Amino acid sequence: MSENQNVTTNVPWLYDINPEDTNWIITSAFMIFTMQTGFGMLESGCVSIKNEVNIMMKNVVDIVLGGLTYWIFGFALSFGRSPLNNGFIAFGDFFTDPAMKDPLKGAIYAAFIFQLSFATTATTIVSGAMAERCNFKAYCIFSFLNTAIYCIPAGWMWGEHGFLKKLGAVDIAGSGAVHLIGGSSAMASALMLGPRLGRYDNGIKSLPLGNPVNAVMGLFVLWWGWLAFNSGSTYGLSGEKWHYAAKAAVMTMMSSFGGGTTSLIYSLIKLKGRIDAIDIINGILGSLVAVTAGCFLYRAWEALVVGCVGALLACGFMPLFDLMGIDDPVGASAVHGVGGIWGVIAVGIFAENPYPLLTTNGRNGLIKGGGWYLLGVQSLACICLLFWGIVTSIILLWSINKFVTIRMEVHAELLGADLTEHSVKHGNVGVSRAISVLGPVLDPSDVQGLDNVGTNPMHEKNLNHVKNLSRKKRYKFSRILRDVTRNRNLGINIAQNLFPKRAKRKSAPRQDTSGGKGGAAAAVGDVGAPTHIAWVN
Repeated sequence: MSENQNVTTNVPWLYDINPEDTNWIITSAFMIFTMQTGFGMLESGCVSIKNEVNIMMKNVVDIVLGGLTYWIFGFALSFGRSPLNNGFIAFGDFFTDPAMKDPLKGAIYAAFIFQLSFATTATTIVSGAMAERCNFKAYCIFSFLNTAIYCIPAGWMWGEHGFLKKLGAVDIAGSGAVHLIGGSSAMASALMLGPRLGRYDNGIKSLPLGNPVNAVMGLFVLWWGWLAFNSGSTYGLSGEKWHYAAKAAVMTMMSSFGGGTTSLIYSLIKLKGRIDAIDIINGILGSLVAVTAGCFLYRAWEALVVGCVGALLACGFMPLFDLMGIDDPVGASAVHGVGGIWGVIAVGIFAENPYPLLTTNGRNGLIKGGGWYLLGVQSLACICLLFWGIVTSIILLWSINKFVTIRMEVHAELLGADLTEHSVKHGNVGVSRAISVLGPVLDPSDVQGLDNVGTNPMHEKNLNHVKNLSRKKRYKFSRILRDVTRNRNLGINIAQNLFPKRAKRKSAPRQDTSGGKGGAAAAVGDVGAPTHIAWVN
């Protein structure tokens, strides 16, 4: 985030703003909050339909609980004013609420709402990586406490006390403090949870998107919000700031043009003439993440290069994470984590001193004759942020798991969180019937092998397996679950921790009225009806 050249000695740069600046800051904050809509639509579009309500509820929780803790202690740990402040952490201004006679009250409120929009974004990044197998109650606890993971390193980069800021690290709008922290936390969370059941049974091929239209609409909303994310980080329009606010908007779009073009070419080559929606989406997002750290420090061609490299890294690292067994349903680890690293480093290469602003403390990047110092500081910032995001997320999730199991129970994952957590039961949409009816008059070979959009084919395979086992005598619920979870990677939990603690008992088998379709109803019975004998312990 940028600072005006005329920062007074008594007022922190965060509050050294005039009414014109405040208007820009508040308006930008309102626009940035719309990114929550974008994240929700994107994530719900990437998961199977039976989990789309659950992922939207997690985005709601991120604002409600994450916002509450940011008010309680998050803002204070990033920007608090206290003699106890040190290079690692700030103190003071807890429960943000300036007095009526405080001459800085307007500036404090403006700063708080702007920083709050950034904090909730960082938490929301993680929710996509935990999709389809995270216990909702455990996620609520994680969202409540995750503020600490974000706000402390944000202070390193932007707070007057921060050791990285004092060294001269530059991160205008958060490639590092927001996206790298969010992406590294996402990777650690996916690792701790383990992959979705059956995710890699047939290799690392991507599962079908639940709703590709929702996912693309989410991209458009995020694209809109990103303009405020970057332009708003000039932190006002007074003096020379308005020049750089306009430049930030243009460079943001230039980077996305480069990233979008690169991801289109990447997808065409990879799929031999076809376009994969998730490659295009994440390629563009990767370019936006990459340009964020230096959004008004680049020339147009440099923004294009930054965007192209960001898109290639995002698209290229998604399958690499899958090869490592890290199941990230939306690609947050690659887009925000790897893209964030490149964005921070790119500043050390391409940055041009934005005179008269003090954003780079008068330094230029490597190719602008600035030497190696800025690149070195930017690399150090990446190492610190990456280490912090991974280690603290692992510690937090490990601690939560001691009290509330972070992963869903096995049968809940197969049924879908919408049903088990929110009592939402989805129906069929009829496409399979249309293919069947038209089969005699049209050649359906091109589409018969495709997985249905909105379903998780590996879950369907496991449910069919459960159905077959339930027909065998003496196969009880616990034995079926042991069979389904045998040799599975379930993160930090063993299989028995994910079995239901209590189940209803029934003396005789219930007649199968599913018509032999092998769906969830065939395996476990209708909601509210007596439980099928196969699920009884």
